[in-house]
Amino acid sequence: MRKLVFLSMLLAAIGVNAQTARKFTLNLTDDGKAQMVCYLPTAPSGRAIVSVPGGGYSVLSNNHEGYMASDWMNSQGIAFFVVNYRLPEGDRSKPMGDVMKGIRIVRDSAKVWGINPHDVGIMGFSAGGHLASVISTHADFDARPDFSILFYPVISMVPELSHKWSCINFLGEEGLKNPDLVNDFSTMNAIRRHLTPPALIISASDDRLVPFVTNGLEYYKRMRLEGNDCAMYVYPTGDHGFGFGPWFPYHDQLLTDIGNWLKAHKAPKEDAIRVACIGNSITDGYGVDMATAYGYPAMLQKKLGEGYWVKNFGLSGRTMLNKGDMPYMNEVAWKDAQAFKPDVVVIKLGTNDSKGHNWKHGAEFKNDLEQMIKALQPKPVIYLCTPIKAEKPSWDISDSIIVNEIIPIQKAVAKKYGLKVIDLHTLFEGGEELMLPDGIHPNGKGAERMAQIIYEALKQ
Repeated sequence: MRKLVFLSMLLAAIGVNAQTARKFTLNLTDDGKAQMVCYLPTAPSGRAIVSVPGGGYSVLSNNHEGYMASDWMNSQGIAFFVVNYRLPEGDRSKPMGDVMKGIRIVRDSAKVWGINPHDVGIMGFSAGGHLASVISTHADFDARPDFSILFYPVISMVPELSHKWSCINFLGEEGLKNPDLVNDFSTMNAIRRHLTPPALIISASDDRLVPFVTNGLEYYKRMRLEGNDCAMYVYPTGDHGFGFGPWFPYHDQLLTDIGNWLKAHKAPKEDAIRVACIGNSITDGYGVDMATAYGYPAMLQKKLGEGYWVKNFGLSGRTMLNKGDMPYMNEVAWKDAQAFKPDVVVIKLGTNDSKGHNWKHGAEFKNDLEQMIKALQPKPVIYLCTPIKAEKPSWDISDSIIVNEIIPIQKAVAKKYGLKVIDLHTLFEGGEELMLPDGIHPNGKGAERMAQIIYEALKQ
């Protein structure tokens, strides 16, 4: 009988270990104080997750909030990495730098490890959830994850609303006296429309350590208000710190929920043609609820299919003019658009430039447009979109300036640089049926119409 029991235990162990093809540890710092434990699956799906344990920024709870997840992750074909980061002790750059380095290593080693570099997510727990949200909102494009899974995360850096010691340990006593730092690293305030990756927030309703209503819920609310992709699972009980522990009463449901969420978020193909949509509020999707899913770039993605990867870099109110009131080329979105390394760029700027207080600098419009084009060249095919017709003079937008001054400059620049022009001013028709009441912004139907026009131009 004992032999049978031993044999069954051995077979079970082999079955679990068979999910992991290779386990190894990498030093993230020269002194080895920060390390990344790596678990590569036997049957890789191309997806990777970098895990960030919690512990109040004073210890690392890297067993049930780290290693314990490796078997399940590898069984799903997910390459799994646990970052044992340095504790901040008031210097937030240490844990931030360690996690960002871990993500960069995973992307740099993607081909060797069977990973799609565009399918690298982050998963954080408690204080590690805060750190994961910091990386999701503050990191440069190359170190920003493609999705986030946040377990009972610390989000607020206001001690009275959050976990006091996480706030103190991350920002330091002096940092907590700086309102700008507290605001910036209360990460719901750092969420950026279209640029902050999709997130899954997991918590228990009876969490007594990190108040859910002033932390995880705040992150979800801001994500939803910005139109970003976000889901939230709140289980009836479980308190704080359950992680991947089998003692959590909803453990099996938790694994099913995470698995379903991940399956619903398919990564772009590694060789997909990258399309960057640059523009103002019309590209951004002003007035279109959940513009990340229903704005014109999202509709364009659906029309082009999985052979393309379309990203929205639109920002409301922005101008092509560098002396305008809100210059596009001063924004993180512009920096991200270049880091995206697009194969195709669709530029739709000019509407806000037609405002009187902006067009007084109109003599510089041509030079500023050429500056953008030169920064993008030589790789991508660039399409210049003329502004759609301004049906009303809302916000001092002038269709006369658009027609008589901006469009001729766009066409002249396009001819000079051999660019393609999409004449939205002519092709976008339909009047009030396609527009919001302001007469400037397309509604949902209008976004669909724009996507169709641009789709037809690209497919030519």
